[in-house]
Amino acid sequence: MNGKRHYPGDEIVKKEPVFAIRSKIWIEDMEGHVVFGLGRYRILDTIRRLGSMHAAAGQLQMSYRAVWMRIRTSEERIGKPLVVREGKGSRLTPFAEKLMKQFKRLHAIVAAESDEVYNSLMSDHLT
Repeated sequence: MNGKRHYPGDEIVKKEPVFAIRSKIWIEDMEGHVVFGLGRYRILDTIRRLGSMHAAAGQLQMSYRAVWMRIRTSEERIGKPLVVREGKGSRLTPFAEKLMKQFKRLHAIVAAESDEVYNSLMSDHLT
């Protein structure tokens, strides 16, 4: 031997997790059209922070039309306004603020549950 002592359990190496589960959630209408998801959440969050759809489009590297169409489409499918013009800018409606808060909560719950289910069902099979 090489002079190094070996003890029971030396061969067991504690490995860091190699894989993790990721999931995306969004809300669809009954026809399969996107109503709200992480992309629209990011658009609204950016509008809220910057106070402008135009500025939000620039920061998100999207055209103003693309931002506007996604908001308008969600508003039509939900049946409630999400963004209103205010002077030369835009602000979120109270409904949009609540929608974002609830979606963020839903997203966190789904992520935590996914981690728990993954750890109990899959993680041992992939290490």
